[in-house]
Amino acid sequence: MADRTVREQRRLIKFLLLIGLLLLLFGGGARAIVAGGAKSLDLADKLLGSGKGARLLLADQPYGRGVRQSLDIWVPEQAQAGDRLPVVVFFYGGGWGSGERQSYGFAGRALANQGFVVVIPDYRLVPRAHWPDFLEDAAAAVAWTHRHIGELGGDPGRIALMGHSAGAYNAVMLALDPVWMRAAKCDASVIRGVAGLAGPYDFLPFEKGGMADRAMGKVRPPEKTQPIHYARGDAPPLWLASGDEDETVRPRNSRNLSAAIERLGGSATLRVYPGMGHTGIVMALAAPFRAKGPVLDEATDFLRGVTARRVAPAAAAQ
Repeated sequence: MADRTVREQRRLIKFLLLIGLLLLLFGGGARAIVAGGAKSLDLADKLLGSGKGARLLLADQPYGRGVRQSLDIWVPEQAQAGDRLPVVVFFYGGGWGSGERQSYGFAGRALANQGFVVVIPDYRLVPRAHWPDFLEDAAAAVAWTHRHIGELGGDPGRIALMGHSAGAYNAVMLALDPVWMRAAKCDASVIRGVAGLAGPYDFLPFEKGGMADRAMGKVRPPEKTQPIHYARGDAPPLWLASGDEDETVRPRNSRNLSAAIERLGGSATLRVYPGMGHTGIVMALAAPFRAKGPVLDEATDFLRGVTARRVAPAAAAQ
């Protein structure tokens, strides 16, 4: 009888926690997700999701010597060290001024459930860092992944990048401008493709005192900071998604970059989700909010495509 009472009390506590989380997330707290509220979203995903299909393989793994240069790795629940699974390096957003990898377990679980090894790195942030520090960190994290992921069940020949907001900026910049990967002593061709959620790619002039201005406003010429400046036809395939109600990073960023890549003969897929805002597009990765739109399904379809095993052509008959 006592055990039953304890179980009922635990269920009641869990129920009350869920109610509180739902009130937070639906009652206006969703606007704070990118700037720290992701921790609440991650907790909601843990409590409301099935909790099956993915596990945290490695936490707090350094990829450099800095305080912010560590990463976590998520894998499918049944993954083993000898596997050669496709890999996604996920960069979170936060205006280059906030965020922590531990709050984005919901993204790691979502993608690992789809069969990927998922790497989520931290990177240096404003005000202690400015452009290009976060790009250098992002490149270093990808280079570490390429060197070590084969020991952890991933395939170093099948790495794609994904990011939200400022994280999408980081990912797309690495794919479009090879200088960052070369500086990290890694060939830029290891990046097989990029899925960007609500990323800023064409956002001059900077809003005075805004997030981008604080992060990169002193760079001259400012065009150096713009992903669209590096558009090229031989870039890795891009999947650029935005919400038509995004007032933080306007959908024109994705539209303009997609059009520029296509004009140059490259591959860019544009997806604009109706009724979705800046935080809603990343919330849709979490189990409780996937009904917001097919973001996870469509992003992972793209990621599977670009990380598919390449079959060498058969040798010509002699």
